[in-house]
Parts: sequence; structure tokens; C-alpha cells
Amino acid sequence: MNEHCIIYITAGSKEEADKLSRGLVEEKLAFCVNTVPGIQSTYQWEGKIHVDDEILLIVKTRQDRYETLERWVKQNHSYDIPEIISLPIQKGLPEYLQAIDDWVDH
Repeated sequence: MNEHCIIYITAGSKEEADKLSRGLVEEKLAFCVNTVPGIQSTYQWEGKIHVDDEILLIVKTRQDRYETLERWVKQNHSYDIPEIISLPIQKGLPEYLQAIDDWVDH
């Protein structure tokens, strides 16, 4: 079983991205969060096509922390339905994966 995962979360502002990134690491829900500014999201919402500038967060954590992370993000995110998508990490540098384990509570 893949124990580690990457979670994508989008945010609408730098302030929100910073708040989410710092909070996820401080709460030990994530080992590392990369902030990728300047993405453009095109999506359908409530019957309309939207094109928005957003910031992408790339979160490294453990699969067993997903539910707690999801709840925390929903409570701390400004969107009614934030993008929270988890993908398994198939392989990774063992020392890096161990660093995830050492930081993130299980």
C-alpha cells in the first residue's frame, strides 16, 4: 500500500495560500507545502464557465492523515467547496519519505 500522498489544493489569494500552507505544517497535517503562484483555472460552476487566477498548493503528507487534513482545510478555506485532491506517491527518495513520517502525526 502507498502510505504517502500528494494533495492538490487551490487558493484564491496569496494570503489564503500562506495561511493554509503554514497551518497545515504547524498542525502536522503536512510535512511540506509547495506554493505555485500564477495558475489559471477554467471550470464550470453553477451553470457558468469561470476563468480565475489561483494559487496551487502541493502538499506532501501521509494517506492516513487525509480525512483530518480535509476537515481542517474545509474549516479554514474561503471556498464553499475547495479543491482537495489526493494522489498516491508511487515511489520517492526513502529519506524524504521518512522525513514525512517523522513530522506528520499518525
